[in-house]
Amino acid sequence: MSTLVANSLFQQLTATFQELEASNESSAVKSIRQDAFARFQELGFPTVKNEDWKYTNIHNLVNKTYLLNEDVDVANLDFDAADIPGLDAHRIVLVNGQYVLAFSSLEDEIGLTVKSIEDAQDEVNFQKHFAQHADKTGSAMVALNTALHTSGVYISVAKNKVVSKPLHIVHVATGGKDFFAQTRNLIVVEPNAEIEIVESYITAADSASNLNNKVTEIVAEENAKIQHYYLQLAAESGHYINHTEVYQEKHSLYNNYNCTFPGPAFVRNDINIRLDAEQVESHLYGINLLNKKQFVDNHTIVDHMKPHCESYEWYKNIPQEEATAVFNGKIFVREDAQKTNAFQQNNNMLIGEKSTVFTKPQLEIFADDVKCSHGCTMGQFDDEALFYLRARGIGEDSARILLVHAFAFDVTSKFSNDTIKHYVEELVARGLES
Repeated sequence: MSTLVANSLFQQLTATFQELEASNESSAVKSIRQDAFARFQELGFPTVKNEDWKYTNIHNLVNKTYLLNEDVDVANLDFDAADIPGLDAHRIVLVNGQYVLAFSSLEDEIGLTVKSIEDAQDEVNFQKHFAQHADKTGSAMVALNTALHTSGVYISVAKNKVVSKPLHIVHVATGGKDFFAQTRNLIVVEPNAEIEIVESYITAADSASNLNNKVTEIVAEENAKIQHYYLQLAAESGHYINHTEVYQEKHSLYNNYNCTFPGPAFVRNDINIRLDAEQVESHLYGINLLNKKQFVDNHTIVDHMKPHCESYEWYKNIPQEEATAVFNGKIFVREDAQKTNAFQQNNNMLIGEKSTVFTKPQLEIFADDVKCSHGCTMGQFDDEALFYLRARGIGEDSARILLVHAFAFDVTSKFSNDTIKHYVEELVARGLES
């Protein structure tokens, strides 16, 4: 275990684990918790000595104490910051990870099951998939979440069900004192089913510093289709460590659109895709527009395990002022994964004189009949293009927004939902103006 972690925090985590062991959960979940906590005790919090955390120092985040499992007053919470103009969607609200039914709006959708993670333990899909995918990665933060999660949501879409409209999950962070939330989500989409999920992260006014360790396991069964959006809009007091593990079966499609905007001080996203059948397709798109001293790290793994699969990944970073963006994308093509088609690209536009980007695209191929490519570009703001626009009567601020929009357009044009696409483009403009 890392010696950098405050003893008091570790004692808090241990005490919380012991309380959970005494709860009324099923014996299977208790056993999973015990194994996970033993792994976390062995691994400890990651440090910069770990290659995957080389540029991501969480010492200051874990070397302090927090309130754990705090009860919060939800009476006067305002969710307007998560509103997406023109989006007609079912809504799910999680406050510090807790599923709040009173704030959620789920019209009857036969074949769609939504429950708190605690109430889902008797569900067949829960018993089949919970902690069966993310926990095989060896991640210390996943192990901690598995051992100590006390909140989250379970979503299951029945076979052949096409959910009529998007599911908008609003994550609200709130609390008067520093708090640490462990949120665990499980999403299972059965054969031939389809769903679109939009996750928005916001912070209630005057909230204290908060650390959020979230793990989401997603299973796309045969011929299932999932469109999945992450819209990170939290306040500067927010610190997020998110792990998303996606397991795909034959003919399934999973698309992830990952967007971070000015606000949260620290964001670490691990997005892992396992293509474990033939004729599987996955797309990963990312836009990160940062300011001040924001730090955002996106680590992705696309693991081609079987033949005749396709993946496409495109991330763009736009750090302003003293912000830092990290991108580490790994593509694995296993020996059996012949006829793989894999593409990865990372482009970076540094606007601030003190802004920083660390990028490491990786491609490991163990098959010989494949079509794969990867690469990255790094550049600063194009002053010549800015001069060209200004010479034609366009103001400097408007010209800058136009140029950044043009840079981001390659990614936003791939969004499957036009309403969210226009909303993200508006957030880009707003982030530049601020």
